Amino acid sequence: MGRAYSLLFRTVLTRIDPERAHHLAFGAIRAAASVPVLRDAVRAGFAPRFPQLRVRALGRTMPGPFGLAAGFDKNAVGIDGLAMLGFDHVEIGTVTGQPQPGNPRRRLFRLVADRAVINRMGFNNDGSAAVAARLARRTPRPGGTVVGVNIGKTKAVPEAEAVADYVTSTERLAEHADYLVVNVSSPNTPGLRALQAVDQLRPLLSAVREAADRAVTARRVPLLVKIAPDLADEDIDAVADLALELGLDGIIATNTTIGRDALATPADEVAAIGAGGLSGAPLTERSLEVLRRLYARTGGRLTLIGVGGITTAEDAWARIRAGATLIQGYSGFIYQGPAWARHIHRGLARQLAASPYATLAEAVGTEITEATAATASTRGDRSPVDTEAEEGRA
Repeated sequence: MGRAYSLLFRTVLTRIDPERAHHLAFGAIRAAASVPVLRDAVRAGFAPRFPQLRVRALGRTMPGPFGLAAGFDKNAVGIDGLAMLGFDHVEIGTVTGQPQPGNPRRRLFRLVADRAVINRMGFNNDGSAAVAARLARRTPRPGGTVVGVNIGKTKAVPEAEAVADYVTSTERLAEHADYLVVNVSSPNTPGLRALQAVDQLRPLLSAVREAADRAVTARRVPLLVKIAPDLADEDIDAVADLALELGLDGIIATNTTIGRDALATPADEVAAIGAGGLSGAPLTERSLEVLRRLYARTGGRLTLIGVGGITTAEDAWARIRAGATLIQGYSGFIYQGPAWARHIHRGLARQLAASPYATLAEAVGTEITEATAATASTRGDRSPVDTEAEEGRA
């Protein structure tokens, strides 16, 4: 399947506008999932289960850690089709309070030489009322896919009214979400990234938490925030501290970058594309750095979701060792094709078997704890992470 898809990608898909190719591929996935016999056959081939990869996160048990990041299924129209391909959770959105068409086309670009994508989609979606109604009509299968809901700010809403806009979406969508994500890190909505500043983020997250608790009283909907890789280290620390202060359930690291460093694609071609968020392989190292810093700062007290530049099982394993309980991908789907989740699962099972750990949970953050312990031993003291872990157990 890998070689066949690679040939199809090189000879056919690269000749089609990326956004049109996305719609064609997603349409085919949804069509296959609508036929029960075909859906079950595809699931059997593309979604083999490895019991040793089962994880418990955000109040849910998942068959594995690998999910599809927000941006692919913006309107919750293909969750079952994506689960059919083996994704352990699907994050829909980004959904905004009001429907919006997004930015003018063209707005999605491949950088094939870099295995990367630039997008300036601009949160094109049907709006939170329509998406909530669609989710309400959906009949989840028993033990079905965990669904995250990613919410953002409507472009037309002034920054002064951003909190109310997020609250509106929360009130509509929280009851349908296995977890809720506040997206303040897309570079394609003017002013959005300014909301990552702690003085603005604190009232926003507090209001969303309160709205989710009002909307859903039978359970607590886990709440996470998604941050940019372009934050300075001290700002990453500040967001981590705020997440702990407010009792958030986790952080997603990271969104796309506005950086364009060290690309193989000629600079003039990149410049001609213009503004947008870069995702894919060039983001790997920075997203991993952010994840390491978050885990070291929080000592394993938050659920961290690693995303950004994950292509192979080795990439996924590195995120787990750096502190991610869950991992997500998006751009890799474009370059790896429909068998991508299967390859990730098989590779992770091999990585786990070759490690000293019996479960993925045991492997989470071990790169950081081992490094911290080694540093502490040279100084003759105890690591902060170990101390915090002991206090948590007490």
